[in-house]
Amino acid sequence: MRASLEVADIFRAAGPAYRAVHAGHLSLHQLQIMSAIEHCRTAAMGGHVEACTDCGHWRIAYNSCRNRHCPRCQGAAARTWLAEREADLLPVGYFHVVFTLPAEIAAIAFHNKALVYDLLFRAASDAMLTIAADPKHLGARIGITAVLHTWGSAMTHHPHVHMIVPGGGIARDGSRWITSRPAFLLPVRVLGALFRRLFLTRLVALHHAGQLAFFGRLAHLADRQAFLRHLAPVRKKRWVVYAKAPFAGPEAVLAYLSRYTHRVAISNSRLLGFDEGGVTFRYKDYRRAGAGRQQVMTLATDEFIRRFLLHVLPKGFHRIRHYGLLAGSTHKASIARARTLLAAAPPSAPDEPEEPVDPRPRCPCCGGRMIVVETVPRWWQPRGPPATAPIRNIAA
Repeated sequence: MRASLEVADIFRAAGPAYRAVHAGHLSLHQLQIMSAIEHCRTAAMGGHVEACTDCGHWRIAYNSCRNRHCPRCQGAAARTWLAEREADLLPVGYFHVVFTLPAEIAAIAFHNKALVYDLLFRAASDAMLTIAADPKHLGARIGITAVLHTWGSAMTHHPHVHMIVPGGGIARDGSRWITSRPAFLLPVRVLGALFRRLFLTRLVALHHAGQLAFFGRLAHLADRQAFLRHLAPVRKKRWVVYAKAPFAGPEAVLAYLSRYTHRVAISNSRLLGFDEGGVTFRYKDYRRAGAGRQQVMTLATDEFIRRFLLHVLPKGFHRIRHYGLLAGSTHKASIARARTLLAAAPPSAPDEPEEPVDPRPRCPCCGGRMIVVETVPRWWQPRGPPATAPIRNIAA
């Protein structure tokens, strides 16, 4: 069912003016995403006409943009992804672990998204795998599904990685499954200290290699000594690693993943209003407890669009990654070995229906079958800015 207000409605109404005001300051990728969201499930995307074989009722169905930043398109993508991952679930408790970058590093990350977000993934996963393999802690090879989020509830820039981790792993010699303690996976202070060391060491190496870019109020950090002074306080503070008690079972894990893997900066369901005063939406204030955590905020429309575009990911960047037992082409063999050690039956294949399922949708009027009687061609193609315009990202 279509939400009463959608991000697409805001982009269609205010997008042209926003692009005019910020001409030359939006990347081609950002412009393409705005256009994709505006045209999603409209005649511009093409589609087809369906008619009922019984009563003659007809309707037009337009195509989705399938852009990963579009709130309307992520539900179907999440369902497809979850169906593919269901076979990897093990009959053990699962933990939720979150690694968050300090604000001083988040500012650097904004202008170096591909490099720093990738470094966030690598440092967090290496910290988890290293501490888990240590005999003083778990002494096992674990599996990790990691998902990057770059936003806070109010759409501010807040890079962090969510991890779903089975409560245990395969012993280093492969002979047995080692189960974690019931409500404890790994010590978060130890994880935080190693995460901080790995991340900062590699970040300094990137700066030394001249791979980091700095703009605006951070331009002075291009100087090595200024950069090291900027990092000095961060080396002393505690880096936040959050670990939650295990889920109730595999079904709860899937329910969690369905909410987190394909989420975008704001869902249509959180939007409350849009008028000349701006965009009103719900958000969570994590400094409050209980019912007071749910709050309402109104942003000027220009600021709402700016915050949404803060979270555009670099083209080709993978925001869902797998490590350890779940990594790469060996993950099927690793999961099969884990099931053997756990004496768990392999996931059952879905039962074949006695009769083939008719894929044609039902008529909303009489329940008959709808068939495609006409195809609507697509007429819209994304366009970039003029070639002469300088391309720069929006400042944070």
